[in-house]
Amino acid sequence: MNKILLAECDAFLIGVYASQFRKQGYSTSIAPDGEIAINRLKSINPDLLIIDASLPKIDGFGVLKFLRGEESLKDLKVVMLSNFGQEEEVKKSLAFGVIKYFIKAEHTAEEIVDEIKTILS
Repeated sequence: MNKILLAECDAFLIGVYASQFRKQGYSTSIAPDGEIAINRLKSINPDLLIIDASLPKIDGFGVLKFLRGEESLKDLKVVMLSNFGQEEEVKKSLAFGVIKYFIKAEHTAEEIVDEIKTILS
């Protein structure tokens, strides 16, 4: 079973995405802020991180910087899920090795889950 860490601070979206991923058979852990995301990355060793750029405590880019500095996690697949669609945000994410960048308002939960299934297959 693939493990997904969902780093997202919006309680409604957490519920929607976690439910969709679990329906598809993924083990899903939640991190409502960047500090918790870093702790969970170390403890659960997920197959995929889905992260929001604007997390409390440590933002998504801070988590990505930590991630890429950790030998055991530097090759982890990461998907960015954000409200920000500015070109500089997307470029910054890709520079950190993010493999897919989703703008929340432009995709349904089902579309994102389908993309995640493709990424993890």
